[in-house]
Amino acid sequence: MAEIGIFVGTVYGNALLVAEEAETLLKGKGHQVKLFEEGTLEAWQYYRHHFVLLITSSTGQGDLPDSIVPLYTAIRDQVGYQPELRYGIIALGDSSYDFFCGGGHKIDDLLQEQGAMRMGDMLEIDAIEQPEPETVALPWVEKWATQLV
Repeated sequence: MAEIGIFVGTVYGNALLVAEEAETLLKGKGHQVKLFEEGTLEAWQYYRHHFVLLITSSTGQGDLPDSIVPLYTAIRDQVGYQPELRYGIIALGDSSYDFFCGGGHKIDDLLQEQGAMRMGDMLEIDAIEQPEPETVALPWVEKWATQLV
């Protein structure tokens, strides 16, 4: 089975809740999963040779939460080209803001620039329409997991 690092960016805990539910689901399928609330570059470097699942919310101006900014900055400034990376991304946001799911888009854009391969589409979860984001995320994670080979 696959080794998966789940890297989380959260402000109020919704992204962490989704990540914990995803971790449980993926472990239940036999995968080796480790969740990082404040991921380090060292952990990233290990999982970029396996699989990464990013789950992040956004701040009001579409920025990444403080908990994942150091990792984002390290990836941007120190990693460079990483075509071996295969990842999925779940972005939580609020469509009443101009930069809906901006944090997720920001990290996805960086990874695409670095040659990484996103597996499937980015899942955007709107807090206005989905007060319980895990109900939307789990079917997506289930489908995403079928691509882990």
